[in-house]
Amino acid sequence: METRGLRGRVLLVDDEPPLLKMMSTYLTRAGYAVTVCATTESANAEILAKPDGFDIAVMDATMDGISLDDLARRMLAANPSMRVLGASGYPVDMSALEAIAPGRVAFLHKPFTPQMLAASLGRMLGAEKEKGV
Repeated sequence: METRGLRGRVLLVDDEPPLLKMMSTYLTRAGYAVTVCATTESANAEILAKPDGFDIAVMDATMDGISLDDLARRMLAANPSMRVLGASGYPVDMSALEAIAPGRVAFLHKPFTPQMLAASLGRMLGAEKEKGV
């Protein structure tokens, strides 16, 4: 895969098809390589197949299947440089994940605009570049 000019490789995990499509379209246009998953199980399979294939995962925190906490732990363990951005319209405690992966975990409250999503990704991936991770 050509990575020159690429802003990052994003795994989008959400069970709301319109939101998944909107996020994917916007991020692709913004220069990200995007893989979409409508289930936590398919996201887990992607990580198992390509542990180093993503820079960041954007995950709906309230999906059926594998919990955000469990799936994020698997992702963070499989790829030591990966970031996880949890998203939900409900309050979510991400402190346990932040404790095991400082600076690699954040939360974005729904509803958010595509620009807010892109800004969050930029901050998280920009921090990686600044620290040389």
